Amino acid sequence: MQKVNIEEKLSLFQDYWNPRIVGELNGQQVKLVKFKGEFVWHKHDLEEELFLVVSGQFKMEFRDKTVELKEGEFLIVPKGIEHRPVAEAEVSVMLFEPATTLNTGDEKGDLTKETLEKI
Repeated sequence: MQKVNIEEKLSLFQDYWNPRIVGELNGQQVKLVKFKGEFVWHKHDLEEELFLVVSGQFKMEFRDKTVELKEGEFLIVPKGIEHRPVAEAEVSVMLFEPATTLNTGDEKGDLTKETLEKI
């Protein structure tokens, strides 16, 4: 058992849309990621995702609405719901999701990360 310092872990990388694993429990992974710009529209047929804003802010776009998230707020995206994160400026986010979750869900492309680094 070791504590995790979120700011320290976030200082280890600068790139965007590339989640890093910082913990695992009960088949779930705790990940840190930085966003800037627009991600791809996608969905996860079998997994739900929790997005917790550590610093900054971003918008989660859905086909029928947009949810704005600020530091200290989180959103759970239900499985099967198409979504796209959009950040005008850099935002740091903690993700809680099943270990089987592919970052781009059903849309494989340039931003897809098949294997994640553990930090």
